[in-house]
Amino acid sequence: MSTIKKGLNTICTHVGELKDEQFKGAVSPIYLSSSYAFMDVDVKRYPRYFNTPNQEALSKKIAALEGTESAMIFGSGMAAVSTTLLAFLNHGDHIVLQKSLYGGTYNLVVEEFEKYGIQYTFTDGLGEGASRSVETSFAKAITPQTKVIYIETPSNPLMTITDMQMVATLARKHGIITMIDNTFASPINQNPLEFGIDIIIHSATKYMGGHSDICAGAVAASQEHIDRIWNLGKNLGGSLSDMTVWMLERSMKTMAIRVRAHNENANELASWLDRLPEIASVYYPGLPSHPDHALAKKQMNGFGGMISFELIPSIDAEQFMRALQLIKPSMSLAGVESTILSPTQTSHALLSPEERAHQGITDGLMRFSVGIEDCEDIKEDIMQALTQTKRQ
Repeated sequence: MSTIKKGLNTICTHVGELKDEQFKGAVSPIYLSSSYAFMDVDVKRYPRYFNTPNQEALSKKIAALEGTESAMIFGSGMAAVSTTLLAFLNHGDHIVLQKSLYGGTYNLVVEEFEKYGIQYTFTDGLGEGASRSVETSFAKAITPQTKVIYIETPSNPLMTITDMQMVATLARKHGIITMIDNTFASPINQNPLEFGIDIIIHSATKYMGGHSDICAGAVAASQEHIDRIWNLGKNLGGSLSDMTVWMLERSMKTMAIRVRAHNENANELASWLDRLPEIASVYYPGLPSHPDHALAKKQMNGFGGMISFELIPSIDAEQFMRALQLIKPSMSLAGVESTILSPTQTSHALLSPEERAHQGITDGLMRFSVGIEDCEDIKEDIMQALTQTKRQ
């Protein structure tokens, strides 16, 4: 199906669907075979080669949403991250990464790269004054051995915004590949290819899946880059089962509708939280007070469903989470239900207290994944939890 001039809802619903030629069903059939014929066939299919019928079809949908030539799906977001990074980095190479990253990516770099002889530098300074930040931080970190610049915007968990176009321009000047974790934005809110980023990575567990019942990853890029990732991926074996592929394709049909509902709720809740005396700080790129708000408006179609906020010191974060009745304290994010967590206890727990402090992650910081419930019900739950916690 041609994606020319197709709207997001149409792409989500129809691109990459498989036709049920036998029974004419309305949804894609699922092919669960792990063994396919090798004689007299055009393609030798095998699940670990990322080319079963359902795997291939879903990859087309993801590529269409990101506007890239090709895409791949993986068994988890970290399988996508690790395979992609290692496909472009060899012994003696160097990578520049922004400071504010998902904890799993940070751990992969600091715990594993040394054994492969891969050097790395984490940058400082993003967002407001991004031109200065890129010149004084990213540019200064580049060495003759630098092969990759890796960014995440909005970042986890502080929602900093990185100037993608400036990073891409800097990288091209030095012949460096750019990669981005686009999970928090989703393809609905942000398309990094438009700003010159080469490779786009997602934890498809999040907004692509959207129902807290799928674990998957995705990478979208040019065919040349996907071929290189595939060449390593087939050896590492991080493929996704076809049952989960089918569930993910089903979930993505409603992604544009879901993400827009997340956006709407988060915009309203961020403004509301910002006015509460019990909240010390709110981190949301849709707020005019956010230091990166102008940049977010430039490169995002919507500000997303993720908010972080910091409780005032007199309110205990764990007691607050225990007092919530509608919002679920939960490890992951981006489901239709609202969830909340403490980064110090979960996503960034493996970082030392000093490393967390360097990133601005405090014990009172809450990462709030806004769901699609009625906004007034979410507010009521937060207020009763704050009231109950203050009494304790």
